[in-house]
Amino acid sequence: MHMLPTITIDIGTTSVKLRAFDASSIPLASETHATPTVRDAWGEIYDLDALTGYIERFIRGLEDADRASMQRIAVTGVGESGGLVRADGSLASPMILWHDHRGADLLAPLDDAERLRIYEITGLPVNANYGLSKAAWALEHADDASDAQWLNVAEYVAARLTGVRWSEYSLASRTMALDVTTGTWSAEASALLGLDVSLFPELRPARVGEPLSPSVAARLGLADDVRVHVAGHDHMVGGVGADLRAGELLNSTGTTEGLLFLIDAPRLDAQTARTKLANGIACTGDDFTLFASIPTGGSAFATLQSMLSLTPEQLSGHVAELSERYAAGDIDLDAMPLVLPQFRGSPPPTKRASARGVVSGIRTDTTAADLIFGCFLGLALQFRDVLDLFGQRAEVVKVIGPAAANPLWLQLKADLLGVPLSVSQVSEVVSRGAQTLASGAPSSWLDCDPRDIEVDDRRRDRLAEWDADIRPQWDDLKGLER
Repeated sequence: MHMLPTITIDIGTTSVKLRAFDASSIPLASETHATPTVRDAWGEIYDLDALTGYIERFIRGLEDADRASMQRIAVTGVGESGGLVRADGSLASPMILWHDHRGADLLAPLDDAERLRIYEITGLPVNANYGLSKAAWALEHADDASDAQWLNVAEYVAARLTGVRWSEYSLASRTMALDVTTGTWSAEASALLGLDVSLFPELRPARVGEPLSPSVAARLGLADDVRVHVAGHDHMVGGVGADLRAGELLNSTGTTEGLLFLIDAPRLDAQTARTKLANGIACTGDDFTLFASIPTGGSAFATLQSMLSLTPEQLSGHVAELSERYAAGDIDLDAMPLVLPQFRGSPPPTKRASARGVVSGIRTDTTAADLIFGCFLGLALQFRDVLDLFGQRAEVVKVIGPAAANPLWLQLKADLLGVPLSVSQVSEVVSRGAQTLASGAPSSWLDCDPRDIEVDDRRRDRLAEWDADIRPQWDDLKGLER
């Protein structure tokens, strides 16, 4: 595999991952920092000085020979963040986090017909996570936004490095302002919130980059011909790194959990609209995606640690022991609490940010280990329910991200679905996908060193029996008003 030596910047919900790869995708250097945020009067926003400081110190800290060899910088990140950026690179608004709902009141007046029309155009359910309501809110609160345009945080970093503003297709398709069929900004969708399409920048696929500005190249010690690429939405970029094909499901795990299929054409009908699945345009700009995000994924670890007063090492020890017990058939499913793990809101088809988790079936002999097992079983049940919304069976489930190191979570998912998993043993598939896109090179799933998680027929049958028994209770928990 021949790539171009690349610096990758992956701006996630929890962490910012900085990597430098050589032409064989071998990491030369890596750093991970907590995603820097501060609070303003309305909520949480990016600390952009800290973010750009991390990036510049990482690049300047590379070995001289490694830094001199770099040919590309590829930036990826969460899909719904953003802010208004003026032509000179200054901010006309805060850079708002993806899960911030400060624009929600601007969506409230939309009626059912307008909401369906937005789905027919953009392929997205009306939700304050997406960029359109944030952009409208930002414009209302800006002092001077005469030449400002809406940029995702990854696009902002690229603009800082190049002096040029542009939007990448997979990120643009998370704004609720893009016509997903034509791949152009929608005047109709934008006008529903009083916006003009001039608020949104030029569109480019991930393969089209921009040279570093000469002053930035000099300051960072990089060659003048290094090009910067916005690789795209992190889950979609992970699909590139995993060489996702039609009929395969990408299970991208991190703070949240993503489910991603490639599709031939957007699904914009009323039935799909009711599922609240998100259509999109792939990073290549050529293919389409159908995507669902489960708000609680890897973040369940932090919840369990806090709830049960466990250190990360103690929780990992419990998971390892429970995995062994489950594999040995030493878990009484009927004695486990039933956990609806909506710790950060609910997934499709409700997508309620206000939803809360529920634990049912606590007994006098319920242990911390039982709650941990119940939580991961609940995550698997939640995953199954969301997968059912797609109406298609996955030929292969490719798993990337932190879940790859959790044998309990993986085996429960495989046994419950009755589908084997193919799990990357290589970390940072998203970063590798970003290098692939910036290099214009093909990717291979084999380069991710996948291992198979097979379905155990005995455990699958026992889970199916248990699932049939608890399904009415599970549906009741999901229907509770919270």
